Amino acid sequence: MIRRLLAEDRPKLVDIIKGTNNFSEEEKNVAIELIDEAIANPQHEYYNVFVFTKEDDVLGYHCVGKRALTDGVFDLYWIVVGPNAQNLGIGKKLLDHSENFIKESNGRWILAETSSKDSYTATRNFYLRNNYSIVSQIKDFYAVGDNLIVFGKYLNQ
Repeated sequence: MIRRLLAEDRPKLVDIIKGTNNFSEEEKNVAIELIDEAIANPQHEYYNVFVFTKEDDVLGYHCVGKRALTDGVFDLYWIVVGPNAQNLGIGKKLLDHSENFIKESNGRWILAETSSKDSYTATRNFYLRNNYSIVSQIKDFYAVGDNLIVFGKYLNQ
């Protein structure tokens, strides 16, 4: 089941984030900050967090929000599945949910930013498998040799 974030989900989400070896400490802190922001303001326009649960256990989440100054562009800030729940189709279900949420919110584009580092190859392949295309790339964005890659998908209404 996928539902909106509840305050009591925070400890499990923090465990999932901290258990994700691919994220730097700074990335983990930002992910937790967005969860805290969503808990503090559940109707936040820019940080909508939804969790995937099975038998009352939180296994992953996504965070999406409308991009400021646009009339229908949304950012997929985070999509995270716990290390023990990988390769079970949960990421795909979360991605589908994020796209449906955006469509229901009159969105037309979804953008997801990621890194060019080798450790993000599986992430990039995930977006490509789900019909996203690279819409932009900025060389040396995060650090020298670590490019920003923006994936996008136009959501037909």
